[in-house]
Amino acid sequence: MKKVEIYTTPTCVYCKAAKEFFKEHNITYAEHDVAADFERRSEMFERSGQMGVPVISIDGQILIGYDKNALAKAFGVYK
Repeated sequence: MKKVEIYTTPTCVYCKAAKEFFKEHNITYAEHDVAADFERRSEMFERSGQMGVPVISIDGQILIGYDKNALAKAFGVYK
């Protein structure tokens, strides 16, 4: 199973869409709310160079933003 982490904020629509994708495909993930957790915010910036969310890490590979096609490819789930 792949290790999946998502850096989010509570009001991010794209974060919610990514989490729905994970739920739809039974993908387990760890969520980090960077609005409330300053250490995770710094970690996200260090790993991605980005301050925008979502930032998704799949086995250490970083995806910036919500890209359904890239997620489908990463998990081999095409419809």
